[in-house]
This record gives sequence, structure tokens and C-alpha cells, in this order.
Amino acid sequence: MAKGKTIQLYLIDGTPKGRIKCSLANWTGVAYKIPRTALEQAKNIEALKQTGVYFLFSTSDETQENIVYIGQAGVRKNGEGILHRLQEHKRNPEKDYWTEAVVFTTSNNIFGPTEISYLENKYTKIATKSKRYIVKNANEPTLGNVTEEKESELEEFIDYTKIVIGALGYSIFEPIINEPTTGTTAQLLDNEPILTLTIKTHTAQKIIAKGKQTSEGFVVLKGSKLKKKISKSASSGTLKNRELAKNHYDENFILLEDILFTSPSAAASFITGSSVNGRKEWKDANGKSINQREAENLPTQFIQLE
Repeated sequence: MAKGKTIQLYLIDGTPKGRIKCSLANWTGVAYKIPRTALEQAKNIEALKQTGVYFLFSTSDETQENIVYIGQAGVRKNGEGILHRLQEHKRNPEKDYWTEAVVFTTSNNIFGPTEISYLENKYTKIATKSKRYIVKNANEPTLGNVTEEKESELEEFIDYTKIVIGALGYSIFEPIINEPTTGTTAQLLDNEPILTLTIKTHTAQKIIAKGKQTSEGFVVLKGSKLKKKISKSASSGTLKNRELAKNHYDENFILLEDILFTSPSAAASFITGSSVNGRKEWKDANGKSINQREAENLPTQFIQLE
């Protein structure tokens, strides 16, 4: 069971849309969230002259997918570190897509080239695996050689990073669906059961999709089948979702990966290609809809793991 954490957020400009400093109790790390438009105002932040790792965030204009570039910055001969690197990215026309940067360094300036190379490599791998963002790094960063003791320290730093960057509003390291861990005792699996959506086409063929509710919305699971024909009653949102996800299902309209939607209805409409009340149509193994489950206040599902 994860323990509670105390996070300190300092709004440097007095607004949540401006520069933010973030730290955790009993952690030497420190993070800064800096809008691209506020880089000049960040010159007075001494920690940004140090070594560290940074994330450049944006959203694709065409597909609305989240984008991230992960990099590292060492201290230059002129005394400039992370901020100088961010300013170089701002001037680079090939990296003009980003709108915000999140930087990680330490309060005691202990990172050297080996540490930031290790962190950059690990961050890139985790972000790629989670499939939340399109990772713009052209090549996988070098891992570097670290001792067992140093690796343990850096892995702990990464664990804290996940908490902080999530608190800043980026789910870059979080999988859409949390996989259950192995064990011999009953464990909680995301608090919610797997739900099924079944419809019949004009040829009486059943189309079955599986999904589940999460704290962020509703996830349609990999392997679910979509209805090929889109109804005239389909909303503009459904049409847009089908278009954005066209590379995420095969020629048989089978989903190739999990997809997160804002609600059960958005997910059901995406599957059926029509306007559907997902809270009525998504049902558990006993045939109870989401509305029925909530009305009956059904207990949280536990799964016995082998």
C-alpha cells in the first residue's frame, strides 16, 4: 500500500499558469514547470544553471495526441546548465512544437554526466512503454555505467519523479490500465470490474468490446471489436475519435491497444459508431450496467491472484 506524500507547490508568478517550483518532503530533488513564454523570466532561478533532465511537452495540431521530448543538460563552461539548453530548444525551428517544460534537478547539485544519462534513458523507456505520449526522441539515450549503489539511488529518484510530474498534471509515466501484481492474497484491481459491450449488426453478428472505468474516464481494452459502419446519428465527437484512432485498429476493426475516453458513453459511441448511453450499455459479468451497479452500491471487486 502506497504511503501518503506531502508535495510543496510554489507558484513563482502567483498563478497556476505561470512558473511552478515543486518539491517533496525528505527528497533532495526539485522540479520546475516553466511555460515556453516564461523562459526569460526564469533566468534568476539558480537551480536552472545546474545539470538535470528536462521534458518538453505539447499537443499535436493534427491528431491532438500528447507529445514529449526528453533530454539532459550538463553545466557548460560559461556556467549555464538546464536553462541554457531550454533556450537552445526555443531557438531551434525543428523543436518549435513544445509549449511547456518540466525540469528535474537537485537542491544540492549532485548530478553528474553519468546520473543524468541514466535518468534520461530510464525516463524515455518508461514514457515509451506507457504509450501516453508520443516520445519525440529520435534515438534511445545512452544508459551509462553506474554502480549498484548509485542505481538504487537513481531508481528512488525516478519513483519520486513519477509522483511529482503526475502532480503537475502529466500522466507520462502512468499506464492507462494498472496491471495487477502477482501474489497469494486477494488484491484490489483498479477498484472496478471488466465490463462488456455487445451489439448486433444487421447481419446478426455480435460485436463485443471490453473496457473498464478508471479515475480518468473509461478505457476500451485492446482486442475489442469496433462496428465498421458509422451511423448518421453519430456525433461530431464520435467521428473525431474514430478519425484520431484510425491507426490504433486493424483492417478487421480490432483494437491494437488500450484507448482512454472521457466517459463510458464516449467509449460506447466510439465502438458502435452511433450515439449510445454507455452507462446503460456497458455491463458486468452479471449483466448489470454501470447505472445499476452504482444504484445498488455494489462492492469493490477483488481478484484472487495466483
